[in-house]
Amino acid sequence: MFSSARIFGGLEAERSDYLTSQFVIVPVPYDATTTYRSGTRDGPRAIIDASLQMELWDLELGCEPADHGIHTFPEVEPHLGSSKLMVERIRDVVAGVISDDKVPIMIGGEHTLTAGAVEACGAVYPDLAILYLDAHADVRDPYLGAEWNHASALRLSIGAIRRGRAVSEVPVVAVGIRSAAAEEADYIRENELRVVLAQEVAETRYGGMSARNRMWDEVLERLGPRDTPLYISVDLDCLDPSVIAAVGTPEPGGLDWYEVTSLLRRACERFKVVGADVVELAPDEGPVAGTFAAAKLVYKLVGYIGNRAQVGSSG
Repeated sequence: MFSSARIFGGLEAERSDYLTSQFVIVPVPYDATTTYRSGTRDGPRAIIDASLQMELWDLELGCEPADHGIHTFPEVEPHLGSSKLMVERIRDVVAGVISDDKVPIMIGGEHTLTAGAVEACGAVYPDLAILYLDAHADVRDPYLGAEWNHASALRLSIGAIRRGRAVSEVPVVAVGIRSAAAEEADYIRENELRVVLAQEVAETRYGGMSARNRMWDEVLERLGPRDTPLYISVDLDCLDPSVIAAVGTPEPGGLDWYEVTSLLRRACERFKVVGADVVELAPDEGPVAGTFAAAKLVYKLVGYIGNRAQVGSSG
């Protein structure tokens, strides 16, 4: 199931050993259903290679997030049978990480994989909420004849934890959306799916940081009370192409770096983040700056989640 290993951040054994690490990087080089620009299978390796060039001190947090311990799994081998079977493979891998009381951070790879990680987290945390950052609605059913595909990733993830509830009752918010098919717009409206358009975020920029933070607080309130278990999924195309152009389907008008990181930090401070992913990097489709930004975003998640957990355990 696994192939050769690289070590995120180039960490020494003391901070990358599985037994003592709080976080586990799960690289998944898979892009079987991408439809515009392929290459997300190269994302995990590129992210890990870029991470070797990061400074490990985080100026925002005033610490080295690597001190929480970050173990890197070998790459999860693609399942050639079907995308559904690949999602099941991810479910099993992530379930193993969770059972060892660690936080999995999957790096992809296409967005379809998120459904497997969400299912694994939802099996342990029945009240799991999902914060989903993406340029696209991802609620197709099916897409180009395939039920299990990247354009249905949010719909599949909701289904993984729905358990007979109406979609409107599942605690999920999609942020950064700026592209949807007519059928997806119908699904969003009919099911009262909570969506924050990228345009809505852009309109807060003239109000400064306070306006942005008010918007993020409203988003997080929709996900549930403080300490709710949360899964965070970040499709890198949620960011504007000026930040990361190396994605399968870039869309104009995306979020900027500080909008994304401020939302992630506030989410990690409020909720118990039990799993996350950063997906859809196609490194050959844009400047290397995008790959480095993706690696930094993974490291930011480690810092935000780890610092919150540390404060909670000490208080």
